[in-house]
Amino acid sequence: MKIVKHRIWIVLFISLGIIFGIGLGTGLADKAGVAISAPTSVPKGTEVPVKITITHSANNFFHFVEWVYIKVNGKEAARWDYSMTNRPEGATFVREIKIPVNEAVEIVAEASCNLHGSKGPATWRITVN
Repeated sequence: MKIVKHRIWIVLFISLGIIFGIGLGTGLADKAGVAISAPTSVPKGTEVPVKITITHSANNFFHFVEWVYIKVNGKEAARWDYSMTNRPEGATFVREIKIPVNEAVEIVAEASCNLHGSKGPATWRITVN
């Protein structure tokens, strides 16, 4: 009877350890993040390169960046969608677009991990001088 009780406790502790470990891993996991690089001020009519650097902790079959977008003044200007079989080239990668600037511009970019989500959007403003 003692052996059965010990086995039950062992199974219970192992189960709780797995559940806690999964929950803790998700809480501490690396979410996908984005950094924007572009000029802050340009003459009217300039075509501006906007570079975004996406960072994530992994890039494998089970854990990868699922999507990335860039919005310019609230409208989606570019989007990249990924899957298990169509992943980005690395855990850290760069995407670039060119946008015409005729007025003040607000750029918002965001990326999301398929398991843990996003660190949130990054924002950049370009003024016309």
